[in-house]
Amino acid sequence: MRDFSGDIQWLSINTATVRKQWTLDQIIEGCARRGIRAISPWRDQVAAIGLDTTARLLKETGVGLSGYCRGGFFPASTAQGLRDALDDNRRAIDEAKTLNAPCTVLVVGALPGALAGKAEYKDISLARSQVQDGIAATMDYAREVGMPLAIEPLHPMQAADRACVNTMEQALDLCDAIDPARTGMLGVAVDAYHVWWDPKLASQIARAGGKRLLAWHVCDWLTPTRDLLSDRGMMGDGVIELRKIRGWMEDAGYAGFAEVEIFSEQDWWLRPGDEVLDTCMARHRSCV
Repeated sequence: MRDFSGDIQWLSINTATVRKQWTLDQIIEGCARRGIRAISPWRDQVAAIGLDTTARLLKETGVGLSGYCRGGFFPASTAQGLRDALDDNRRAIDEAKTLNAPCTVLVVGALPGALAGKAEYKDISLARSQVQDGIAATMDYAREVGMPLAIEPLHPMQAADRACVNTMEQALDLCDAIDPARTGMLGVAVDAYHVWWDPKLASQIARAGGKRLLAWHVCDWLTPTRDLLSDRGMMGDGVIELRKIRGWMEDAGYAGFAEVEIFSEQDWWLRPGDEVLDTCMARHRSCV
């Protein structure tokens, strides 16, 4: 397993980690100043300063991407809604390509309308079918432009509103169905917060192999957790065995970044951005 204790060569910052303190240009500058060589930006943050401006700043600072957040949200209750989702995913892929992202992360969606508080239907099997069809259709364009797609399974607590793909096994079953040749164009984003609890995690990481392990997101699971969406912990403050999981990832062929992604309304989003990044660097060395 790689030794992270001496440097931050394989540290990436998902820009959600300091989204409440800094705009994207400030995040890029703060990372560049520290020698953090990769980020994973969110589309709304890119839109806020402009795609061209983002591309220019990345080029000027030498900061690259470990991924792009996000595509997905495929299910809909109408034919027009399904078409709109495909159009939006095509735009996400184009943005990711402009920024030279290695993959576009897919948070696949779930029951339409549930995120806004009123599900338009309750058939989760239908939602999962629409997810498979949506990814398959999106893959056609992704192959054309050469942009790999990374399915991110989310914790079952978010099965109704954000993602009806909740385990690595589900995500890899989709990969097998849509990309049986294992071309490298479809894989998974492994987020420790969402999958650490899964008793099949080790075997499914091994099943994925290097070609399908496209991203690795780290934070920690606090006990108690005060908010299931936005109370993620800094690495080392919770119960996730991050080094053990990274060992499984690297044994399976993963050699990319450890991307810190922390949503923290009651703690880390309240601290100065410089303090957050400095702590990410220290914990990357000591805990990841």
